[in-house]
Amino acid sequence: MDMNMPISLDWTKDEVVDVLDFYQAVEDVFSRGMERDKFLNYYKRFKEIVPSKSEEKQLCQQFDEQAEVSCYHAVKTAKEKQTGEMIRLTK
Repeated sequence: MDMNMPISLDWTKDEVVDVLDFYQAVEDVFSRGMERDKFLNYYKRFKEIVPSKSEEKQLCQQFDEQAEVSCYHAVKTAKEKQTGEMIRLTK
C-alpha cells in the first residue's frame, strides 16, 4: 500500500528514519506482534523527536487513518504489559 508517512521537514534524516521505525513498529504490533520493551524503545525515541503531545496526536492520527492501526492502543497496551511480554493487537 502506498502511504504518505506523516513527517516533519524540520527533522534530520536520522530523525525521519527513527519516526518511520516507530510507525513500522506500530504496524508490526498489529500484524505479527512485538516484544513490549523493544516497542517501547521505538516509542521512547519517537517521543524524543516529538515531545509535544499535540504534535504526537496529530502525527499518529494521520498515520492511523492511512495504516488502519492505532498508535494510542499500541502504546497503551505496551505500557500495561510486563517486561518481556509480547504485544499483539488486531485491526
